Amino acid sequence: MCPRVADAGLRSRLEKHLSHLVRDRDPYLATAGYFFVRDYIRQDLSQWGSVTVQERKQPPLPLQNLILHLPGQRPQTEPILVGAHYDAVLGSPGADDNASGVAVLLELARWLTQHPPVRPVILVAFDLEEYGLQGSYAFVEAWRSHQRPLRLMLSLEMLGYCDRTPGSQRYPPGLARFYPDRGDFIALVGNLATLPDLIRLSRHINRSGTSCQWLPVPLRGRGVPDTRRSDHVPFWDAGYRAIMVTDTANLRNPHYHQASDRLQTLDLDFLTGVCQGLSMGLTALS
Repeated sequence: MCPRVADAGLRSRLEKHLSHLVRDRDPYLATAGYFFVRDYIRQDLSQWGSVTVQERKQPPLPLQNLILHLPGQRPQTEPILVGAHYDAVLGSPGADDNASGVAVLLELARWLTQHPPVRPVILVAFDLEEYGLQGSYAFVEAWRSHQRPLRLMLSLEMLGYCDRTPGSQRYPPGLARFYPDRGDFIALVGNLATLPDLIRLSRHINRSGTSCQWLPVPLRGRGVPDTRRSDHVPFWDAGYRAIMVTDTANLRNPHYHQASDRLQTLDLDFLTGVCQGLSMGLTALS
C-alpha cells in the first residue's frame, strides 16, 4: 500500500536530496563523499535556522553531529528529537541506508518550519552510526550531563524500500505470525513507554495512505536483537522514550550494505508517503 495521492513537489525534493546524498561516504575511506554529504546537510538545514555542530575530537577524524532546533508553539515544553545518520558503510552508496532517512529529515525541517508543531523539535544528523552508534551515544552523553528532559526520540533508519511481492518480508523469530508477509509497510519499533505514541503515529501514517505496522519491545529490545541496530538504542539504554522508523532493512531489502543500494532501487512514492505521514504526526504530537 503506497500513498493514495503522493505530493509531487515533496517527491521531487526528496529525489533531489537523494541525488546529492547517495554516494560512497565512509567517514575514513571515502572521505570526499562523506565531507560533501555533511556539507550538503548543513547547508540545507541552515535555510530554517542556525545549525550547531556537536564535535568530539578523535583520530583520525572528529565526530560531528549537525543539530537544528525548531521552537514549536509551546517552546517551554519537553522537546521531540528526530535523528538520521548520514554515514554509510564502505563500498555502498547507501541510498536506503541511510540517505532515505536523511532526505526525510531535511524535508521535515521544511515542513515543521512552515507548520509549527506543538512541541519544540530538535533535528539531528548523526555521525558514525555505522561505527557503533558513536554519534548518538555522544549526543545522549552530552544531553544527560545537563539533565535535559526529552519527550520522545525518533530514529529515521532506512525508509525507502518497498516490495509488494508475497513473501518478501521476513521477521525475527516469533513475529511472522502477527505481521504481513509483504514488505509494503513502514515499521515503528519502540520501547514500552512509547506505546501511546506508536499508536498515534501509526494512525497518521496510515491516514497518509502508507501502511504502517508497530511493535513495542520490552527490556530495551535485548530479547529481539534486530531492534537494536540504529540510533534510538542509546536513548533506550538511557531510559528515554524512543522509536525507530524503518522499512526493516535486510529483513526486506536485498541491497542492504551492498554496492547495489542505489537510488534506482528505492520506491519514491513509498518514501514520499512515509514523509507525509511523519510530517502530520509530528505536527500533532503533544
